[in-house]
Amino acid sequence: MPHRVCPWWLGYVLTWPLVRHGQNPHEILAPHVRKSWTVLEPGPGMGFFTLELARLVGPSGRVIAVDIQPKMLDRLRRRALKAGLLDRIDIRTASSESMGVADLKGSVDFILAYAVVHEIGNARRFFREAASASKPGALLLFAEPKGHVKESHFDDELRAAAEAGFEVVGRPDIRRCHSALLKKS
Repeated sequence: MPHRVCPWWLGYVLTWPLVRHGQNPHEILAPHVRKSWTVLEPGPGMGFFTLELARLVGPSGRVIAVDIQPKMLDRLRRRALKAGLLDRIDIRTASSESMGVADLKGSVDFILAYAVVHEIGNARRFFREAASASKPGALLLFAEPKGHVKESHFDDELRAAAEAGFEVVGRPDIRRCHSALLKKS
């Protein structure tokens, strides 16, 4: 699959409730995220899920949001500030070669990889980096849009996750997405 990154300006469209109809961040995330957890969110865009993650982890938790597009992160920062959640969110610019989260080694409780792995272009590298940042038993909610990612490609990405030490422990039903709940062994 060709490597394509969602343009920054499309982030505005992706935060509209009408576009995300049927994808309620609280309903998708609440079964998997706990207070005080450390959460990693690669490719947060303008924060459709990030703000809800920050609410769920509470004041003693934190969300590390990493993206390669500074304009997306600027908009996320503004939205988080307006929502009063910026103090819970660590916003980082990643490179095209790495998420830049080596300092998190073994400390992440939950990772949300929503509609992002197909954009990274190297699923094996992504899942190795995610596994390194994760605690044993950490969860990774992995979802790819059916309109962009064929089921066979999603299965290839799941194999890359397994090679990195993640096992499928559930198949949450997320509208218009291939999805899997993974656990680090």
